[in-house]
Amino acid sequence: MTELHIRKECAADCDSIRSITVSAFRGMPYAGGDEQDVIDRLRSANALTLSLIAVLEAEVVGHIAFSPAMASDGSCPWFALGPVSVIPEWQCKGVGRALIENGLAQLKSMNALGCILTGNPTYYKKFGFQLAQENAPSSEPAEFFMLKQLSSSVPQGQFSFHKAFYGDA
Repeated sequence: MTELHIRKECAADCDSIRSITVSAFRGMPYAGGDEQDVIDRLRSANALTLSLIAVLEAEVVGHIAFSPAMASDGSCPWFALGPVSVIPEWQCKGVGRALIENGLAQLKSMNALGCILTGNPTYYKKFGFQLAQENAPSSEPAEFFMLKQLSSSVPQGQFSFHKAFYGDA
């Protein structure tokens, strides 16, 4: 693979991010079809804590979003990963892995307690995420809710994603 560069998004990247997200999730059985809208709502709500893009030969080929998450025990800061998108021709070639690992490293440097997501357990276990059904938001499928601790803090109770995930901003 040509050298992959990961950098923070800038205003000029928004259309590319939207296009990548649409193509990455098109026809996927686990997709809600509004992943690109979630990113737009997070951006509009100033809730994109970290928004990274992957660039190969001046082409944006991937994107990952991290936003604030709330723990019912009041511990903070926690973040939510997602969506993460890679254009179909670059999927399964390490782009998603690079985005996830870079993003988690940046969250750790920001003293994050950890990161949550709803996703494929087989895939996300590679990055140290563990199923955390007891911490799942009531609006999420508990069998796909995962958590990665970035500190020694063990959360108690349920988490919630930013309201932009559910159509509110």
